[in-house]
Amino acid sequence: MITERLAQEQPPGPDEARPRPGFRALFAGYLSLTKPQIVELILVTTIPAMMFAAGGWPDLGLMAVVLIGGGLAAGAASTFNCYIDRDIDQLMRRTKRRPLPSHTITPRAVLIFGTILTVVSLTLMATFTNWLATGLTAASIFYYDVIYTIWLKRRTPTNTFWGGICGAAPVLIAWAAVTGTVGPVAWALFAVVFFWQMPHFYPLAIKYKDDYARAGIPMLPVVRSARRVNTEILLFTVLTLVSSLAAWPLGAKDGMGPIYGITAIVSGAFFLLEALRLAGRSRRGEPLKAMRLFHWSITYLTILFIAVAVDALI
Repeated sequence: MITERLAQEQPPGPDEARPRPGFRALFAGYLSLTKPQIVELILVTTIPAMMFAAGGWPDLGLMAVVLIGGGLAAGAASTFNCYIDRDIDQLMRRTKRRPLPSHTITPRAVLIFGTILTVVSLTLMATFTNWLATGLTAASIFYYDVIYTIWLKRRTPTNTFWGGICGAAPVLIAWAAVTGTVGPVAWALFAVVFFWQMPHFYPLAIKYKDDYARAGIPMLPVVRSARRVNTEILLFTVLTLVSSLAAWPLGAKDGMGPIYGITAIVSGAFFLLEALRLAGRSRRGEPLKAMRLFHWSITYLTILFIAVAVDALI
């Protein structure tokens, strides 16, 4: 089956040229390369982190630069990721419609697009923020594409854990852009997003387990037992909750009060409950409904960081 799929999705020869995609198809293709759903999640953490670091609304110009620069940086990292993973993307049902496997955009064009996004994002950050925020932004792009995508993703089932570093970096970048430093509260919020990524991503990996196996990617649900996966989901959900509670006393002197604390406790309890339900269904051999935890994890992170923003304003 792999051989047949590869044969069907090879670039067309000179005698069977594909129709040239129109503007809409190209625009949609370039947009999909940036994985806008990931950019959206980054913005959910960036704005509240900037607000709390500033003790209210930060300079709106600075906020715009960080949002645009950070969004472009995330888009650049995702674009390079699509270029690097184009060989395995054509093997997975979830990704085979991406611009490179579907031959909507050429690999060369993707590289140029990713390079432009990188240059623009780092230029914005260097011009309007500071060296620390700019350096963290550049390091995040490098880490995601070189350390995670090229090295870890295809070699170890701990890839999601180590890849979580760049996923949580926007919190540090946002804080550094406002203050020029990275304080204890920033590290606590970084830990929240870092640990959150395991119970967020593992349900998706469970749903697309066969896809990852077909592509030879050693995601944890592919190479470890369901019991091991459930244990890690529960462990990292607890660590997420603990990190969120640790941020409360660390940020108390800067205004992190009961609104954040109560929100962290209640939303974290629901998050943990959903993780326990997934583990219970798995243990009983029932349909897993793994995506319930995936979607709740997004809701949890959004609610928690809204509470960060609210406490920054009052």
